[in-house]
Amino acid sequence: MGDNKTRSKRQKVRRGLLLASFILLPATMFYFSPYLIIDGGSNGIIVASFLVFSALFLVSLVVGRLWCGWLCPMGGCQEYSASLLRDKRARGGRYNWIKFFIWVPWLAGIVFAFIKAGGIKSVQPFYHFDYGVTVASWQNIPFVLAIVILLVVLVVTTGRRGFCHYVCWISPFMIVGRKIASLAGLPGLRLTTDSELCVDCKKCTKICPMSLDVNLLVKNGSIEDSECNLCGECADSCPKGVFSYNFCRPVRDEKKLSTSSKGE
Repeated sequence: MGDNKTRSKRQKVRRGLLLASFILLPATMFYFSPYLIIDGGSNGIIVASFLVFSALFLVSLVVGRLWCGWLCPMGGCQEYSASLLRDKRARGGRYNWIKFFIWVPWLAGIVFAFIKAGGIKSVQPFYHFDYGVTVASWQNIPFVLAIVILLVVLVVTTGRRGFCHYVCWISPFMIVGRKIASLAGLPGLRLTTDSELCVDCKKCTKICPMSLDVNLLVKNGSIEDSECNLCGECADSCPKGVFSYNFCRPVRDEKKLSTSSKGE
């Protein structure tokens, strides 16, 4: 019973953080701007979004896409607007590559902008906005509303976390970071499983905000997936304790961890 309360509390904390992050979006929007980073680059200036994206990439080497599941303001908007849906699963998950079709040319554009400007000349975290706050004037509110409308439309038309699956220009930084860490065998925060405890109730699949077939991943021996954002919904909904957070190396060590846990 205590474990269930702890799990429930964890998800309340997670959703509370997402809601707070979403509410703060008018103040933080430019920190995630895909436009300002190119505009700044064309003048040789490293702007706030450059610093944020770089930090998320570096952090992802250790915690993967934890940001997406726990702190992203766009993720918060999507999870709360998903309550509008009957079928809450994202449709066409196999088209996750679309966001890379957007990300790669955009990333190339950033590099080209800096090259054309003659390289990095200065660092200005508050470039084009005052006092570190995005909406310093009413004229910026339409930008915030446009983003919120885009997020809700994508959720309604493509399913929950549709923006994350198909459009997000931030998640590829973390996906690439996680891939690099996994290939290098670096330890990091992961959700690990003991598949022998699974009773095929499939609650994990039904509740996953990223619409992953978690049950199938468990059967395959690992839930290491590029779309997993470590939200822990699967762990907190599982009646048998199949899932757990662990700081460990990639998949090959997950099996060792599962075996050692049985012997304890």
